[in-house]
Amino acid sequence: MLLSINPINPQPRRIQQVVDVLKNDGVIIYPTDTVYGLGCSIFSKKAMKRMQQIKNQNVSTGTNPKKPLTFICANQTEVQKYTQGIPTPVFKLLRRQLPGPYTFVFKAAKIVPKMMLTPRSTVGLRWPDHPITNEIVKSFGHPILSSSLRISADELYDDPHDLHEKYKKQVDLIVDGGTIFAENSTIIDFSHGESEIIRIGKGPLDWLDEV
Repeated sequence: MLLSINPINPQPRRIQQVVDVLKNDGVIIYPTDTVYGLGCSIFSKKAMKRMQQIKNQNVSTGTNPKKPLTFICANQTEVQKYTQGIPTPVFKLLRRQLPGPYTFVFKAAKIVPKMMLTPRSTVGLRWPDHPITNEIVKSFGHPILSSSLRISADELYDDPHDLHEKYKKQVDLIVDGGTIFAENSTIIDFSHGESEIIRIGKGPLDWLDEV
């Protein structure tokens, strides 16, 4: 199912349709401020297994099934909740950049399901600057699990209609938030205390000099 939602002023009734799918162990595709992502509830083992199957089926298109998944949050409180703690100076800097096109890696809190942890017990956290994403997560009540979708190792999806053609038989709902300028998020690892840039993507990095 392809569901069109206004990317500037998301319609509440349509946001609720997406939330209802997530509450029923559904898997969705939705837009963020960087890419179109594959998502589901972080507390649905059934949906997480389906996500992994979809990722495995599409390894040839550049999706790595071993790559850690990311939590999509709706506010700074959720970003903090799923970590073991963010040092105050670091958190003050992150607040200036959020919401934004960054994925931050921290040591995971105990609430994070074990099947979603990396070997180092870390978790990736995002708070995207996108009205549709934020309304979905806010209405859902807790973060959703997310993984980016690729056409190939070097090319990301930017058109929801292309995604519909590819994934309509694999997912429950695809959110049409319009064509986006797809670019990876920048990944910054704070799990060691010091900041480590894992991937350079969208968003400036000069603010890291203050860490």
